[in-house]
Amino acid sequence: MSQTIAQIALVVADYDEAIRFYVDKLNFTLVEDTPLSETKRWVRVAPPGSLTGSTGCQLLFAKAADDEQRSRVGNQTGGRVFLFLNTNDFWGDFDRLSQQGVRIVREPVVQPYGTVAVFADLYGNLWDLIGPTPPNTN
Repeated sequence: MSQTIAQIALVVADYDEAIRFYVDKLNFTLVEDTPLSETKRWVRVAPPGSLTGSTGCQLLFAKAADDEQRSRVGNQTGGRVFLFLNTNDFWGDFDRLSQQGVRIVREPVVQPYGTVAVFADLYGNLWDLIGPTPPNTN
């Protein structure tokens, strides 16, 4: 048996503003935007260079529909880092995020697992941008 995580739901206040942030500022690909009803859409985005087929994890935007859901926008994990974005060009991506006006919460530091910085999305969800340490080949 083989299983993968296909999507992670991200509660958003507005589909279009979330699309603009993730596509324009984070350089994600808009994979799908399908209307399901007058108020609900199936919106998926994926990081640049990732597989947009069945093997790459994507974000599925879930528009908050009531007060309880709206209270979770930007705080799905109680203020902890929520999502982890690995990159093979840490400094290039970090500079691009900074130039795009993405809020950097913690400046880059070197950890045993790689170079990491924390940034916030448009709602305040925290992300780790990680340039993984290459495996030790000794």
